[in-house]
Amino acid sequence: MGAGGDAGSGRGRRMPRAVRERQMLDAAVHTFARLGYRAASMDEIAELAGVSKPLVYLYLNSKEDLFTAVIRREARALVDAVRAGTEPGLPADAQLWAGLRAFFVHTAEHPDGWAVLHRQARTHGEPFAAEVAVMREEIVTFVTALIGAAAREAHGAPDLAARDVAGLAEALVGAAESLAGWANETEGASAKEAAATLMNFAWVGLGSLMRGERWTPGR
Repeated sequence: MGAGGDAGSGRGRRMPRAVRERQMLDAAVHTFARLGYRAASMDEIAELAGVSKPLVYLYLNSKEDLFTAVIRREARALVDAVRAGTEPGLPADAQLWAGLRAFFVHTAEHPDGWAVLHRQARTHGEPFAAEVAVMREEIVTFVTALIGAAAREAHGAPDLAARDVAGLAEALVGAAESLAGWANETEGASAKEAAATLMNFAWVGLGSLMRGERWTPGR
């Protein structure tokens, strides 16, 4: 029995640091999503990760640093998923559809990560909100480029004003964020359905805008 324990401990010591950190971050994502930043305890995270609390502090210094590391990892994974889901050679509408679908598939497959990014990080102030803002700005920039491409390619219309394109990108990303939360909390709602809902809303409206059909108050 003693030999078996030593062997187990030896295996633990040989585990690469990156693997240990991934275990801790996985446990932290689940715990923060379920309990929130303030209620989550390092004891519970360590237990779920299968490590000692001192080891968590050794690797990640503090609860704040751990939460920041979680936000950065989940944000990077989401941005990478959206970018990987699109192919530059596709028409503009196909790229936008692929990007939206990749976004909703990722948030559906990683509901804890999305809960941390969309709810927890934003409600606890700095420095957490700033970390999410960096991710959001990268996605908005990406969507802005897609909408600009749509204006040039898909509709054969002159370029929209930069302010219009920027506003549309912000609106689309904001809608996607809200819709992802709704899809994750609505039984039977699929990632494809959520993406199609937003694509129809955005693309039909964008098409009208490209043709110069603008809504005005009192029309």
